Amino acid sequence: MRLSSMADYAVVTMSAAARHCGGRRVSASQLAEETGLPVPTVQKLVSRLTAAGLLRSSRGVGGGLKLARPAAAITLADIIEAVEGPIALTPCVDTARHDCALDSGCTVKPHWGIVGSAVRSALADVPLTRLSEQSR
Repeated sequence: MRLSSMADYAVVTMSAAARHCGGRRVSASQLAEETGLPVPTVQKLVSRLTAAGLLRSSRGVGGGLKLARPAAAITLADIIEAVEGPIALTPCVDTARHDCALDSGCTVKPHWGIVGSAVRSALADVPLTRLSEQSR
């Protein structure tokens, strides 16, 4: 399993935003500069992260971006789902999809939900505070 580049960049962006937590607001261009990501990429991520309720954006003088809730209350699962959607390891866990050739007789299909829940739970156990710590 591998995260998409956008999910990875979202984690990097949120970690940078968390380091400003409690301080002044930060702009998307400042986050881009701090992370080394292109400004358009950060702007796209900020839009998704704001829509998911992880960032709060204010316009005007003194405006900018802030975490929408404390960093300790934001998890790796929250960030990944903001960019990728619900965490599901295989398409067959989506009950609306029936495009698998093995769908009718698959003995593993009933278990993928359990596996997906375990993965999501593991990601939900990693708070943003941990991701935003400076490495030693």
